[in-house]
Amino acid sequence: MTTQVNVANLQESIEDSSKQIFFKQEETFQWTKQWYPLAVVEFLDPSRPHKIQLLGKELVLWRDGSGQWACFEDACPHRLAPLSEGRIESDGTLWCSYHAWRFDAQGNCVGIPQAQDKQTEDKHRSNPKSCAVAYPTQERQGLVWVWAESGAQAQQESQLREPRLTPELESDSKRVVKFLWNIRDFPYGWDFFIENVTDPAHVSISHHGIVGSRYEDAKYCDLSSIRKISTQEGFSFAVTPVEETVAEKIHDFQPPCYTRMVVNYKDGGKLVLVMYTTPTRPGWCRYIGCQVLLKNEAGKIPKGLSSFPLLMPTWFGHIMTSLFLHQDLILLHYQEKNLARQQQQDWLGAVYTPNPQDKMVTTFRQWFKTRAGGNIPWDPACNPQLPNQELDQRQLFDVWNTHTKDCVVCQRALTNINRLTVLSYVAALVCLLIGIIIDARTVAFEMTKTVDLSNVSPFTVIPPTGFWMAIAGAIILVTIGYSLKKFSRLFYVYEFEHSRNN
Repeated sequence: MTTQVNVANLQESIEDSSKQIFFKQEETFQWTKQWYPLAVVEFLDPSRPHKIQLLGKELVLWRDGSGQWACFEDACPHRLAPLSEGRIESDGTLWCSYHAWRFDAQGNCVGIPQAQDKQTEDKHRSNPKSCAVAYPTQERQGLVWVWAESGAQAQQESQLREPRLTPELESDSKRVVKFLWNIRDFPYGWDFFIENVTDPAHVSISHHGIVGSRYEDAKYCDLSSIRKISTQEGFSFAVTPVEETVAEKIHDFQPPCYTRMVVNYKDGGKLVLVMYTTPTRPGWCRYIGCQVLLKNEAGKIPKGLSSFPLLMPTWFGHIMTSLFLHQDLILLHYQEKNLARQQQQDWLGAVYTPNPQDKMVTTFRQWFKTRAGGNIPWDPACNPQLPNQELDQRQLFDVWNTHTKDCVVCQRALTNINRLTVLSYVAALVCLLIGIIIDARTVAFEMTKTVDLSNVSPFTVIPPTGFWMAIAGAIILVTIGYSLKKFSRLFYVYEFEHSRNN
């Protein structure tokens, strides 16, 4: 027994030493030795591979036969064809659509059908060059996390660090109420997303009508540091003053991708806004977030941003968040381009931040510059140039390519809405035909009761109630069909102008 304990203690000591060595080397934040959330499991189609990006790397995410998600470089080792255009076979392997090479979840090549014979195939498959480049991957809290480096060493290092999980979601307490996950790709950089969510002063102004009033709630507030800036752990600030019912309001940034806003209520309730953002490519980032509420001891749910999402289906919540998300989007896209045009090396030299509301944004920019190199280390194969500003605002507000096409929940909903639209129009046509038939039969019947038909006009016959009911039904159904068609546009694009937000 003593020997077992000593061995266990020795193993634990070795692991601790490995962690210390691993973290000691990180005097500057190491972007690639991190876990990043790239997808929400319930929104992924497990029957096909998914093209994704991380730090400028082109990757493919797919689920194997055992139900585990795997992540590869999006290039077949044979001729570099994109594996995201491949198939997931019935045996749970990833099949390249160019020459039918197959790979298991570890990246091992398990099939080369063009080989001369089995012996030759085994020889080619045993060559390390036949393997796909695999990245450590795990599923936690409903999200798929990917480590930003590949290889054997990356596998070891990834086990020494936990993803930035939300502690409240680790609890099985009935007091915890989780809202739906949201996911969206944004046409602005990772740093501008963090800058935005560490800025409490913009909320009532940019989100006028949804969260507060631009005229009544644009008030003074102060920020006080409650966790000093750290290379690995970021920083945290408290916001004052707070509402009468609130005990504490905290904004917390934990690099590389986790920002949370916590509101502790005096009655014991709690609101947590969970916001993950991953740098995908220059000028773009991927947002994944949700709202978590903690009931007080009496079982009362705090107000939060809104309790309405608890009552709505997931797909409806996804498209309706465009109303909120696009209010920031238009500002941040052009803000990033304006800063780039100034070509200022020092962020503080390009802006004017005299108010205490900007303390957290300034701290973030200091962390980014002094602790994280001031730039994201994009993959060498990626074009590091910032894309030009998008002049067509409809492209900025594209919902289809930034969400719907990769969300199976929204795709199903859109299919059903399109079916209902067609059904409404068909039913309207049927009602119209029924009305015409009823009217024609009534006219014919009235005319047969008159001996002298020369003085009778079909226009003098008053249509019966059934006719008007059929016509009314047709009008209602056409209106429903038109409304559904117009509503379905929210799955494709949602345009917004602050000047029209009254």
